[in-house]
Amino acid sequence: MAELTPREIVRELDRYIIGQEEAKKMVAIALRNRYRRSRVDEKMREEINPKNILMIGPTGVGKTEIARRLAKLVGAPFIKVEATKFTEVGYVGRDVESIIRDLVENSVRMVRDENMKRVQPRASVLAEETLVDMIQHPKAQEKPAMSNPLDFLLGKKKEEKEPSEEEKQLAMTQKEEIRQQLREGKLEDFDLDIEVEEEMPSLEVGGAAISIGDVMGGMMPKRTKIRHVKVHEARKILIQQESEKLIDMDAIQEEAVRRAENDGIVFIDEIDKIAGRNAMGGPDVSREGVQRDILPIVEGSTVTTKYGPVKTDFMLFIGAGAFHVSKVSDLIPELQGRFPVHVTLKSLSEDDFRKILTQPENALTRQYYALLEVDHVLLKFEDSAIDAIARAACYANENSEDIGARRLHAVFEQLLEDISFNAGDPDMPPIELNIDGDYVRNHLSGENAPVDMKKYIL
Repeated sequence: MAELTPREIVRELDRYIIGQEEAKKMVAIALRNRYRRSRVDEKMREEINPKNILMIGPTGVGKTEIARRLAKLVGAPFIKVEATKFTEVGYVGRDVESIIRDLVENSVRMVRDENMKRVQPRASVLAEETLVDMIQHPKAQEKPAMSNPLDFLLGKKKEEKEPSEEEKQLAMTQKEEIRQQLREGKLEDFDLDIEVEEEMPSLEVGGAAISIGDVMGGMMPKRTKIRHVKVHEARKILIQQESEKLIDMDAIQEEAVRRAENDGIVFIDEIDKIAGRNAMGGPDVSREGVQRDILPIVEGSTVTTKYGPVKTDFMLFIGAGAFHVSKVSDLIPELQGRFPVHVTLKSLSEDDFRKILTQPENALTRQYYALLEVDHVLLKFEDSAIDAIARAACYANENSEDIGARRLHAVFEQLLEDISFNAGDPDMPPIELNIDGDYVRNHLSGENAPVDMKKYIL
């Protein structure tokens, strides 16, 4: 984080998101301020709260992507929610505190995965040793039959015979041979019976799944079952089991709560849909109620989770909405005050569409090339095709609903419909297909068809 200056953050965001420089600067400053806060005196640190951001702009211009990429860049716990999914307390539906609970769950999952990767080399060694024993002594993995308890009291328990030195040496030789064959991949299709834990049944409460085992506080005994699998699958199961034994879940939960409290990013989309429009009845009452319920979380409060109390004082909240029908001033004043930084995102221009098609690492042209390459169709988009696609997308957004960069998905699906449908014959040789401007104009129709305005100019 010390190396990520605001300029570096914007440069990283530029790899995936075109335009919207002002929004990138604002989120970069907000992220850098977190690092600055962590370096100041502890007494002062408690007084510094994050400056929450409200993004205003039409759909498809990059609001959600900016927040998601920002969280991924620094490995921060992140959650995206739609404000319209929540209801006022007293109504049927999800309450806003579930946002924080879901954020903590994501944080726990993130920290757990990091710890699992850290112990995986050790877990792989232990899993290999278990695999060798299972292949060498498959019957030893089965549970022994229940014996009579009186035999223990009367001293009638059968003593196991101690193996001789020759038997021990032979067993060691066999074990080394099996280990060598495992490493060479010669036993991948060998069948094994492995014992795994059964998942506890869960209940759906308020839109979230709650395990009955968690409700009972872990008092219920864990149920197991026998699975008949190949060695390559058994290895994955054993590595997972050994990794879970090596990690400390208490420490993971403690770290996850700390990260959620100090580094968590909550992206609240469609916040304009809960803005009241000065109506006295109907659904607007519930909308304002949701705003009032969101307010304490954004202001800073303590939410009870199954991992303990979680404070929201230092989480970064990013609100977003198109605000076509309602205005920012339609939000209750207290909520407006908790989003002091307002950023307006611009609609995408034809030049923006052209950059979106060529510059990002995951540009749509590269995605469709990779998809159709699977079926031996090698696409090549000429510059004239890029210009025609960008013009078509821009024209469609201007003359119908403005759905931003998502318009490109509609254009590409219509453009490549015949190719995608006819590709896939296993006997078809590799085909190189050049797509130019004429191909684009001939294959697009309806609202996606590009229009040459030159013929209307005198």
